[in-house]
Amino acid sequence: MSARCERMNDLKIFSGRANPELTKRICDYLGLPVGGITISTFPDTEICCKIEEDIRGRDVFLVQPTCPPVNEHLMELLIMIDSCKRASAERITAVIPYFGYARQDRKDEGRVPITAKLAADIITRAGADRVLAMDLHAAQIQGFFDVPVDHLYASPVLNDHFVKMGIPSQELVVVSPDEGSIKRAWGHSERLGGALAIVDKRRRSAEVTSQENIIGASVQGKTCILFDDMISTAGSICGAARVLQERGAREIYVAATHGVLCGPAIERLKAAPIKELIITDTIPLRPEQTLPKIKVLSVAPFLGEAIKRIHRNESVSRLFEE
Repeated sequence: MSARCERMNDLKIFSGRANPELTKRICDYLGLPVGGITISTFPDTEICCKIEEDIRGRDVFLVQPTCPPVNEHLMELLIMIDSCKRASAERITAVIPYFGYARQDRKDEGRVPITAKLAADIITRAGADRVLAMDLHAAQIQGFFDVPVDHLYASPVLNDHFVKMGIPSQELVVVSPDEGSIKRAWGHSERLGGALAIVDKRRRSAEVTSQENIIGASVQGKTCILFDDMISTAGSICGAARVLQERGAREIYVAATHGVLCGPAIERLKAAPIKELIITDTIPLRPEQTLPKIKVLSVAPFLGEAIKRIHRNESVSRLFEE
């Protein structure tokens, strides 16, 4: 291990404007100050960035989820990377707790882009030496980057919350909101106990889905927990919750890593038969997005520990073993 990696004072963490609160929590966990950076916007909406301290030969981490407004936050990340590269940082790691454009990860019809690959290429070409991401929409997106990717999962944080609730396993059903999330739901059920069920989801268009049947365990009189990686417009998850209610579920909880909560999401969640929605702070909640039924858990210690291990050239995968 090099002497550079042994000294935490060689580690610098900077925040974009997408989620400075998360960056502050990460730095608090590590006992480090947030790096000095000035980001501003010109009248014509161009973004300007200046690193306010010496980073020559330093190990730099830039925390910037590409959440809405996605294009603005992505461009801001690219400019931050370029600023650090031209300031002679030794290594630049893009910490992207939420990776926008992740849903466009394949050609599902003719004449459409694979925008997740495009975004990955742009971040790499800008000068990122490494990427740290959390709960990518599809695991294969790691392969879209031509630099090392450390992929974290928020499942330990979400699972711990429900373990502390002490729901008896015979009263619990872990539910996948669609067939694409079966593996995720199975993993949660292994940790939490309980049975497994799947909601039969039919996609009518890019914006419209319908949920009609429950496959697997009976939910009659049970506490149900729906797990997903993100909640965008909340149409699918609220539709799944209504089906569970119609099938006699006693209580319904929803847990997701990324609370995008765009469009009609808040109105749908208000009306949905959901007792509590658990999300993490990968994306900051705006004041108009707050609801009494929404609870936010922090992944800052998880990200902070991963950053420390990357800086010291230690194993990140052992986080999940521990």
